[in-house]
Amino acid sequence: MPEAVYTHGHHESVLRSHRWRTAENSAAYLLPELRPGLSLLDLGCGPGTITADLAGRVAPGPVTAVDHAPDILPAARAEAAARGLTTVRFATADAHALDFPDDSFDVVHAHQVLQHLGDPVRALREARRVCRPGGVVAARDADYAAMTWYPLLPGLDEWLALYRRVARENGGEPDAGRRLLSWARAAGFTDVTATASVWCFATPEDRAWWSALWADRTTESSYARVAVDGGHATRADLERLADAWRAWGAHDDAWFTVLNGEILCRAV
Repeated sequence: MPEAVYTHGHHESVLRSHRWRTAENSAAYLLPELRPGLSLLDLGCGPGTITADLAGRVAPGPVTAVDHAPDILPAARAEAAARGLTTVRFATADAHALDFPDDSFDVVHAHQVLQHLGDPVRALREARRVCRPGGVVAARDADYAAMTWYPLLPGLDEWLALYRRVARENGGEPDAGRRLLSWARAAGFTDVTATASVWCFATPEDRAWWSALWADRTTESSYARVAVDGGHATRADLERLADAWRAWGAHDDAWFTVLNGEILCRAV
């Protein structure tokens, strides 16, 4: 069975990014499909901020939130508890082989998950299996090759090439966004709506936040260890790329966008 792969790990710099995510800035394409009373499965829930937002949209419907990494679930539980949510339960799971009966949920959601899986098509087949007829499977993933920024610093070009190489070495697909539609069709979906949306970081506050967290991720997260242990970069290389991120963030006219592919797949 293919193993789930997570290049970033759960270093504080990674969670700094994940906790910023909301249903509004990361799952807007799904929100029109939600209504009170639906049951929802959130695959790869991480620290649970999107999960909690979605739970509020479908309450009193039940939400099951799962992640491959058990060490992140306490943070997700704490997020739900802080919001007074009683309809959410948490568990560990492998997206390639879900321990749920057929037709268990009205909605299956996965945000920035498929890019890290050894077999994303198999995961989508599993999502389709556990989704009730008439329900939806929703997935959103970044596309690293489509990220764009200004100023055009060579260090960020080098960072991107290194990240894509490390992610693929780790078994994932960093340019997942453009592949979601093809993966959904390969998984057997015939009614698929494919869209895209972006995160844009251009205010002084956003630039400072985005550049600092990526500088830290480049040197401190699991990605850094994989990059060095795999012979893709030295510690000195990573420090130099982190400095490039800081230099980018210091520009008054700096601008960065992350293109995300999205799919809404109707289960039949």
